[in-house]
Amino acid sequence: MTDIHAMRHSAAHVMAEAIKRLYPDAQFAYGPETDEGFYYDVKIPGGSLHEDDLPRIEKIMKQIIKGKHEFVREEISREDALKLFENQKYKTLTIENQLKDEATVSTYRQGDFVDLCRGPHVANTREIKAFKVDRIAGAYWLGDSKNEPLQRVYGLCFETRDELKDYVRRLEEAKKRDHRIIGKRLKLFSWHEEGPGFPFMLPAGRTIFNLLVDYSRKKNEERGYVEIHTPHMLIEDLWRISGHTDYYRENMYFSTVDDRQFAIKPMNCPGGVLVYKEELRSYRDLPMRVAEFGLVHRHELSGVLHGLFRVRAFTQDDAHIYCGVDDLTGEIIDIVDYTIEVYRDFGFGEYVIYIATRPEKAIGEPEEWDRATRILREALDRKGLEYKIKEGEGAFYGPKIEFNVKDCIGRQWQLGTVQVDFFLPGRFGMEYIGDDGATHTPVMVHRAIFGSLERFIGILIEQTMGAFPVWIAPVQAAVLPITDVQNGYAESVFEKLKREGVRVEADLSSERLQKKIRNAQLRKIPYMLVAGAKEAETGQVAVRLRTGEDLGAMPLDDFINSMRQVALPGVDDLWRSGKGGSDG
Repeated sequence: MTDIHAMRHSAAHVMAEAIKRLYPDAQFAYGPETDEGFYYDVKIPGGSLHEDDLPRIEKIMKQIIKGKHEFVREEISREDALKLFENQKYKTLTIENQLKDEATVSTYRQGDFVDLCRGPHVANTREIKAFKVDRIAGAYWLGDSKNEPLQRVYGLCFETRDELKDYVRRLEEAKKRDHRIIGKRLKLFSWHEEGPGFPFMLPAGRTIFNLLVDYSRKKNEERGYVEIHTPHMLIEDLWRISGHTDYYRENMYFSTVDDRQFAIKPMNCPGGVLVYKEELRSYRDLPMRVAEFGLVHRHELSGVLHGLFRVRAFTQDDAHIYCGVDDLTGEIIDIVDYTIEVYRDFGFGEYVIYIATRPEKAIGEPEEWDRATRILREALDRKGLEYKIKEGEGAFYGPKIEFNVKDCIGRQWQLGTVQVDFFLPGRFGMEYIGDDGATHTPVMVHRAIFGSLERFIGILIEQTMGAFPVWIAPVQAAVLPITDVQNGYAESVFEKLKREGVRVEADLSSERLQKKIRNAQLRKIPYMLVAGAKEAETGQVAVRLRTGEDLGAMPLDDFINSMRQVALPGVDDLWRSGKGGSDG
């Protein structure tokens, strides 16, 4: 069987050859594989690639593949490589900088095209199966926005045509669900040039945000959490103790106040530590579960910003648990149970769990990292949960469990994390008095379940296409009088629903009823309550769903009672003919 990774990498080389045939002066940077295909960063001197170039590139690739050209590896000296690639600026820079300590470098040749590459590749071009040149995006040399801009040409590559077709189908479905487009249409959030990468939450979006916070607060209270709030700016010395200035500085914002250097918090942990240290703690106080809905700021390169998924300011449903080592496994198991319960409430019944281990840049001794990782493994093993290992992808202060949920079209989203931290408590001198009367250092567990509330809202938008479950819909019902004569009755219905806690609007415009219904459907409002002369006379409402289904007339009190049953997290809406993500 063909190695899919080698096949995708080989397809990138074939695409580069095709681009070179179209544009002989093209300059090539890097062309790696991806999880679903490949890409190549390229610059066209004096011009650029356009969308209409993509089918031409694909056609030439097919011709090259039919030629059954072998991929031939050659080891040559750095000097010979510099001569070979003397007309390729980025290859020359790579040889001079990234490969400066190498005596020889490797190249791969297919037909007349040769590229600087470590490999591996398939035996010949005919082993490249189902592929598609997909799109063009912006990039920078070495991924740094300070460097020269390039164009990134993406391709898809799979072992069979059916796999490729299925992936393309899912891509098209994903485009329909793009939270940036739906969020703008539903007026949930906005963006402004005055704050690039910083989302503005509009009233409807903030309603969802507040409902998530309320939901999380209730769950936290049930599990014995207390809630705090810590400042957005703290002196740089604090972040030096925590290790952030050494290991996370490039992601932080700094400011000078009264001749002192401050940092805007990228994480909530150090502030929580200061709260812990305000009092001498006893073993009787532990486990101590402290939650914080903390707004954090992290510097992200402009090229990676993406809607609510990658922003420069976001709110974490953060919490830190301080406990003794003996309580650690039990606390982790409780967090795992808590996390799975939350995801099921939001319709994410499938998930993939990872353990991310010690990264290259990390504080603390490897032995303590191994100990913390074993405890995470033990907690998941006790629950009988399967998990995979992400080598070297833990936080700089501890290994972590990661939860990736699957949405209704099979995409994975990385959400919650549980991190065991043996190091920050010691660095900050945190203590508690044990039952033996001696002083001990607590263990610190970092956890977030939504992860980022803003990002979670983006995921919910794409999961539901904006047709949120009733309990979290910004507007749950719209009262629609048929004519102006029924406006008085519609207002009385509106007021009663509002008193009962229903998030409701009344459309008292002079628009025709069908236009009012269509407007409500476009806004994904779950229920439309039509009020005509008969309904006004009998104290009823005619209920329509955003799916288009007409449930007919019913007493207003019956509708309110039904709303009480369905407007809860995790409760199915029995009235609705479609699923939570159905479009009206």
